[in-house]
Amino acid sequence: MTMTAEMPGQVPWWKEPTKDQWVAWIAAWLGWTLDAFDFTIFLLIMVPIAESFNVPLIEVTAVFTITLWLRLVGAVGSGWLADRVGRKTPLMISILWYSICNLLAGLAPNFALLFLFRALLGIGMGAEWPAGAALAMESWPARSRGLMSGVLQGSWSIGFLLSSLAYGLLYDTIGWRGLLILGVLPALTVVWIRMYVKEPKVWVENRRIQREQHQEFRVPLFEIFRPRILGNTMMACLWMASGFVIYYSVYGMFATHLQKDLHLGAAMVAMPIAMANLVAFLASGFWGYVADVLGRRWAMIIPGAIGALITPLYLFPESYAFVAGAFILQGAFLGAIYGQNPAYLSERFPTEVRATASAFCYHQGAIWAGFTGPVLTYFALNQPLGFTVPMLISTTGAAIVFVLTLLYSPETKGKVLVSELTLVEEPA
Repeated sequence: MTMTAEMPGQVPWWKEPTKDQWVAWIAAWLGWTLDAFDFTIFLLIMVPIAESFNVPLIEVTAVFTITLWLRLVGAVGSGWLADRVGRKTPLMISILWYSICNLLAGLAPNFALLFLFRALLGIGMGAEWPAGAALAMESWPARSRGLMSGVLQGSWSIGFLLSSLAYGLLYDTIGWRGLLILGVLPALTVVWIRMYVKEPKVWVENRRIQREQHQEFRVPLFEIFRPRILGNTMMACLWMASGFVIYYSVYGMFATHLQKDLHLGAAMVAMPIAMANLVAFLASGFWGYVADVLGRRWAMIIPGAIGALITPLYLFPESYAFVAGAFILQGAFLGAIYGQNPAYLSERFPTEVRATASAFCYHQGAIWAGFTGPVLTYFALNQPLGFTVPMLISTTGAAIVFVLTLLYSPETKGKVLVSELTLVEEPA
């Protein structure tokens, strides 16, 4: 009986992971969901912040641009730390960092300090993903890794849903400052992570082997640019860059589009965004299941192609019902193409450089995404339809690049993550 229970495929997939594996996944899930809340709340309050400090809207959009750019700094630092000392410590540091920065931004007496603290939030935000993704994916069995990757990454939509609900229900009462101050609450999760989360066995064994064989990778960032894996690194970077541009073209400026172009109030702005994020979360689980059946690439290519066709349906109509309905539908497609980010990046790189590689490839995409807000705003100011045409061009263009890049990328479904060294240290 014991042997049968331990054999993968002989028990339901949710019974296969151990308690420690579930705890590790939940820790990553909490970090990512609350990270999403702290970041996305700002996307909903850019217009009132501009009015409160009497600054142009394009200057406020520059805040989230710099926040996105500084994600790369936090990600690379966290990835290096995660590959050297473990996944758990940088995860806790990152959650504390972005929580405190959001609190300070909410208390900022002027726009300059708000800009500073929200920009610094990007370092903590970037640091959370590589540590959390490596922790969750290295701990989870290969059999259902695609599904749980989808649910993990899709939980960004849960964070966005929570921020949308907070905006719709609380903005008129506590204002934009109160909404930012709420962002300090995720800091409480650090206590739970410190007490209950364990390092993945794959990483622990890999570090032991590195030390015993004197093959320690002290600068793992350099390793991913060596010829042996450079092509894989560059293709992963292009895939992530196009995905980021899609996200911030679809979601980043949609609230501003509804506020500035359609002149809608808080509740009407919040509803389609909240519902689209709920749909995106559910769809991420579905596409995660597809990833375990058809492969990681097709679970992203199919919704990416369909989503490009849906884009005009919520940008051009004047009917609020049609705009809201089409945007909610988009959540099932372009809102859900990111579910394989943790699994696919983890499976593409070896254990000794996994966190660093995932951190760099993922968060360099944020650099490109950082241009979307100011660029779309710049062109929207000179367009009779406002954000409509700029958002359409950037979304569909990035979706085409996204699909093409994945068509020429490797498939990793079913890959077992091993502790053995697969790279050999070379002189720098």
